[in-house]
This record gives sequence, C-alpha cells and structure tokens, in this order.
Amino acid sequence: MVHQKKVVQEVACWLKLFDDGSVDRTWTGPPEVEFMAKPVSAHEEFIDGVSIRDISLDTKSGLGVRLYTPERNPYDEEKLPIIVHFHGGGFCISEPEWFMYYHVYTRLVRSARAICVSVKQRLAPEHRLPAACEDGHSVLLWLQAVALGNLAEPWLKANGNFQRVFLIGDSSGGNIVHEVAARVGLDNLNPVQLAGGIPIHPGFVRAERSKSELEKKFETPFLTLEMVDKFLALALPIGSTKDHPITCPMGPAAPPLAGLKLPPFLVVLAENDLILDTEMEYCEEMKKAGKDVEVLVNHGVGHSFYLNKIAVDMDPNTGLETNRLITEITNFIKRH
Repeated sequence: MVHQKKVVQEVACWLKLFDDGSVDRTWTGPPEVEFMAKPVSAHEEFIDGVSIRDISLDTKSGLGVRLYTPERNPYDEEKLPIIVHFHGGGFCISEPEWFMYYHVYTRLVRSARAICVSVKQRLAPEHRLPAACEDGHSVLLWLQAVALGNLAEPWLKANGNFQRVFLIGDSSGGNIVHEVAARVGLDNLNPVQLAGGIPIHPGFVRAERSKSELEKKFETPFLTLEMVDKFLALALPIGSTKDHPITCPMGPAAPPLAGLKLPPFLVVLAENDLILDTEMEYCEEMKKAGKDVEVLVNHGVGHSFYLNKIAVDMDPNTGLETNRLITEITNFIKRH
C-alpha cells in the first residue's frame, strides 16, 4: 500500500511540511506575484552594470554564494568594499537567487560601488538554528581563506577590500547579521575586518507579544503573525521559545550586549512593521550597551517593503522610501 503523505504544518502560501519530514516550498499564492520568488539565472556578462556568478563552497551541505560585482568605472576605489548578504524568509524559505533580492542587490552594488556576496544558507525545518548562522560564519572563514590566498577566487582577491567587510540581512537575515558579527568578534579573521552591520527589519521578537504584534495593524504578505509564529516554531531548536538568543539578542538568555565586540551598526526599521516594538527595543538596548548604532526609519511602509517590486514600481511612497533606503545604506558604507 502506497503511503499518502499528510500535511502536518502549512505556512500561508509559502511552505508545507509533511509527516515524512519532507518540505514543499512551491508558491501557492496569487500567480501575479510569483515572479518575485522565482530564481534569476547568473550572468557573468554585465547586465545593467552588474555581473553575477554562483559559487559552490560545500557540495555536501549545499553552502554557496552568489557574487554580485559592479562594472568598474574610473572613479572606483582600487579595492571595493565587500557586502555579505543574508536573505530573509523566517529561516525557512527563500533563496539568494530570487528576483526579490536580485532587483535590490544589483541596485545596491551599483550605488555603493561594492561587491555583494549573498549567502545560500541551509533552511529550517530540515536544518534548524543555529545552522543558518553557522553558514554565515563559514562564509566569513571562506573570505579569510581567499584573502590569505589559501583558496582561489582571483577576481574577488584582486578587487575586494577585505578590511572593509559589511554584513547586511533582510528580516531574519538581520538576526544572522547580529549573530555572525558577535561570533566574528571572538575570532581572529585577519586580514578580514568587519566595518559594519546592517540589519534591515530584523526578526527580533519575544515570547510575550509586543504591542505592535497584538494590534496586528501592519500585517503584509511579507509578514503576518501566523508567519512569525509558524516559521520560528519550525526554525528554533526544539524546546526553545522566541526568547532564544538568536531571535531575542536583547533578552536575558542572550550574552550581554555590552560584552560583545561589534562593528558600527545601521539598523533599518519600517514605521509600519508588525514587529517594530521589539526591533526598537533592540536598538535602545544596543545604545545602552555603548554600541555604535545608527537607526534609519522608513515612513509609511511595512516589513521588507523594498523587496516588493510591484509596490516599488507602482506606489510612489514605496518607491521614494526604497530610494532613500539605498542612499542611506550607500552613505553608511562610504562613511565606514
């Protein structure tokens, strides 16, 4: 008798978990928005001033990176800053090849005159946390090996400034920014040096609902309370609550922020974010701990607004705030 798989957990239009442990991440929502979650093929030729190459780092785990490189111009610095990017998706969905990241990070590397190394990290529930954070840290070790000449990546070695490495992450990728920066602070990764961290709408929450969560005024297709609860239940170590250090680095279970060696941070918030209260709490606690933290607030927009290409193109405020976001991240990189 053939076993009929049963769905044991489903997250909106994004994910189905079956009783045999398999996962289906096929988009089942409105077909007109599906293109944003479709992969864009790598292209080593320059298209709109950016070349893209995919590099496998570990065939066993699937760890890899997507390398965005801007076409050089006469005004570039000899060595370009390196941005290491961690995608969002509640640790459970999303890939660096998706169009929603392609349209943002091609634009950022052109604006910031930087190389972007976007990490293809392991996903939960097959690989629960801290797997994604370990993958992020492994990419920093890979950068060190390239900088030292122990691994061959000639273009990156010739053009990248390993003393100006920035970490950037969308949503749950912002959590990885904090965690990886804290880990790097304990390491000697010379000649790699972290110059800054940029968590964008980081997924910082607590087990107890915040006011902004309870009001549920700002749910969007990119973030609902159901997504927060279900994705984190699938992603956190079994038996953990949202007070886990990766999802609540300002909480009592996390290492004290004052003891962490962190680079300057630009924390990006959205005025209409469902989890704004706990993101703001993180910023306040970082400042109390004496950390170098700038805060950028985008007005009239919600969680991960800039990834929504339809809204960026069709809604004037979303377009303006996305322009402002790219400009302020570029300025932060130039200052550091």
